[in-house]
Amino acid sequence: MNSKDWDVKYEWKAVALMSLGFGLVGVDRFMIMPMFPVMSKDLGLDYQDMGYIAASLALAWGVASLFIGNLADHIGRRKVIIPALFLFSLLAGISGLATGIGSLVVIRAIMGVADGAFVPVGIAATVEASHPKRHGMNVGIQQMAHPLLGLGLAPILVTQLLQYVSWRWVFLLVSVPGLICAYLAYRVIRDRDPRTMAVHSVTHDVTEHKWTDVFRYRNILLNMISFLCWLTCIQVTGALLPNYLTDYLHLDLQQMGFVLSAVGLGASLGSVAMPAISDRVGRKPVIIISVLGAMSFLWLMMEAGPNPGQLFFYLFMCHFFNFSSICLTVGPITAESVPVKLMATATGLIVGTGELFGGGVMPALAGFVAKNYGIQYIMHLAMGGLLLGLMVVLCLKETAPCRVK
Repeated sequence: MNSKDWDVKYEWKAVALMSLGFGLVGVDRFMIMPMFPVMSKDLGLDYQDMGYIAASLALAWGVASLFIGNLADHIGRRKVIIPALFLFSLLAGISGLATGIGSLVVIRAIMGVADGAFVPVGIAATVEASHPKRHGMNVGIQQMAHPLLGLGLAPILVTQLLQYVSWRWVFLLVSVPGLICAYLAYRVIRDRDPRTMAVHSVTHDVTEHKWTDVFRYRNILLNMISFLCWLTCIQVTGALLPNYLTDYLHLDLQQMGFVLSAVGLGASLGSVAMPAISDRVGRKPVIIISVLGAMSFLWLMMEAGPNPGQLFFYLFMCHFFNFSSICLTVGPITAESVPVKLMATATGLIVGTGELFGGGVMPALAGFVAKNYGIQYIMHLAMGGLLLGLMVVLCLKETAPCRVK
């Protein structure tokens, strides 16, 4: 494709908006974690309750992704993206009105539906707006916003705000940016002509397909398993990591916020750097290196003591590599493997199944393990997920345009 004929202006507007939207999804989802030690005292919650709260959002997210990705392939991206942005922003603020575990679970579950609708369709919209030579980089930029805002900025901001305002007000403050983003998406995002979008897939196929046709492509089945593994790592360590740091390693609230910010900062850099490299050297070698790196630094963190500096570095590097794997799995490897008319369907299927099991079942299991055996053992669940993921990615088929003629 001639780069001079590509609408670069729209590409960067669309990537910027989809990045902001995904970043706000991250804020809405993860800001509850550093607030949980404070919320648990106010609402009488325990470790198992935290697992239920995280699981309710993830399960709803997974179910919505399974079905709404396919819907967007038929009705277009705009009709899904704009309502989803509006709804999850509104519900994030309503979380501040919760009175106990029951209302929190219900609110977060409904918010998960909106999040699950936005994520696969937002990824597909980003790929479709991007020049094929920039698939990895642009999806990486979009994916970077999720940990940068949700796991990097939010823990520091939230723990500082809690010194001045109630946790309820912290929730309510996050609605405004999301509503503004929904309006901007209404003004900018447009549905693309499928006939011109064949360049985004190694199949170059623009015909209509049944949703079950995604199972004809080996990478989709493999990605369903591997994404579950990456989410097991981030969800198990993420949902209960604040309590692991404060209760097991006995860090104070500010030290916990500092260490936890490493997840978002490392994930942000890894989400861009490694996928951008994959645009030049291929997807498969980069994702294999990423899994090995995540496993190595998770093991180092498991052996580390209550040293905030060491914990920050090990956690930073673990999620640098883990989020590289996430980005490559849900982004270019999936989108490039299927016909354009199945792009959002395939992405939704992978995100949905990953969230249902890696994001829904595993946090609840981690909560059970932490409550009954000790919170330190949650790290073994994350390591097991990465080990399974390594075996899966060794079987992937290469899709990068630089390696596929």
